[in-house]
Amino acid sequence: MSENNFKLLMLSAMYENGGNTTHRFLDGHPELFVYPFESQPGTKYVQDKFTTMFPVKYRWPSFPEHLTPEQMFYAIIDEEAKIRARTPFVSKFRNAEFDFDDEERKEIFISYLEKSGKKTRAAAMEAFFRATFDVWKNYNRTGKEKVWVGYSPIIGVDGEAIINDMEGNGFVLHVMRNPFSCYAETKKRPVPLSLDHYINAWVNNQYYAQYLSKKFPDNFFFVRYEDIIENPKEVLGNVLNKIGLSKDDSLKNPSWNGEVLKQVYPWGTVKTPTRKVNIETAQELTASEINEVYLRTEMYLEAFDYRDIYEEIV
Repeated sequence: MSENNFKLLMLSAMYENGGNTTHRFLDGHPELFVYPFESQPGTKYVQDKFTTMFPVKYRWPSFPEHLTPEQMFYAIIDEEAKIRARTPFVSKFRNAEFDFDDEERKEIFISYLEKSGKKTRAAAMEAFFRATFDVWKNYNRTGKEKVWVGYSPIIGVDGEAIINDMEGNGFVLHVMRNPFSCYAETKKRPVPLSLDHYINAWVNNQYYAQYLSKKFPDNFFFVRYEDIIENPKEVLGNVLNKIGLSKDDSLKNPSWNGEVLKQVYPWGTVKTPTRKVNIETAQELTASEINEVYLRTEMYLEAFDYRDIYEEIV
C-alpha cells in the first residue's frame, strides 16, 4: 500500500436519490475500480448526532483501538457484498456473475494492514477496497484503473472525515434528486419511512452536501440526478476531470462489470433513468403529500432549480 497512489471516490445520495444509478453509470469507466454493490463501510461503533437518523452501515466507519485486523474486517458491515459472496441464494444480486471469496478477501485485508503497520480508518479503507478487487476473479480489468469507487447512501454527511482521513486523496460525489420523486419512490418499499422522517433526512443530506462542496471544492462534488440522466457523460465526466480522469463514452450507459444494463434494478429502485419516468414518479403523490413536501423543502426547490418540477406536478 502507498499513501500516494490510493485514491478513493465515495458516492453519496439520500435513499432513492439516484445514487445506485450514478454508481452504474460509473461502472464501465476504464480508469475506475467500481465496487460491485453498495459498499456500506460503516461499523456498529459509529456513535454521533446522526446515529438515530441513518443506519450505521452507511456511515464512514469507526474502529476501537483494541480491535485486531481480523476483527476490523468483520466489523465493516458491507452487507450486500457479504451476502452475495457467502449466501448467494438469498441475495437480490444472485443472478449477477460474481466470482468472489470473502474469506480470501479477509486474509488479504489483514495482510495489507499488517504490512502498513497502521490501524487507522484510512488504512482500513484502503485495505478493504484493494482486497476486494484483488479477490474479484471475473472483474473486467482494463489495466488503466487509477481510482477506487465506493457507494454508500448518505455517507456525504461524513464528507469532512473522509477528505481529512485520506489526506487529499479522498473525494465525495453527492447526488441530489427532487424531493417529490424520491419520496414517491421510497413509499414503494415494504416498510417505507414516514414523510416527516424521510424529508428531514433528505434536507440534512442536501444541507451538508452544499456546505461541504463549498468548504472542499476540490474534493466534494454536488450534482443533481436530473442533470445526470439528461447527459451522464458530460455531467459525470466533468466531475471525473477534476480528479484527473477522462470523460469516457462508457459514462453514457449504466452497466454491471462493464456490461450495459437494460434497467438499473435491482441495484436501485430506479429502473429506467429518464426525465419522463422521474416526473411520472413524482406525480404518484397525492395533492396533500405534494403540498407537505413543498412546505418542508421550499428553500431547496428555489436554490436548486426544482420549482419547474413542482409546477409541473401540481
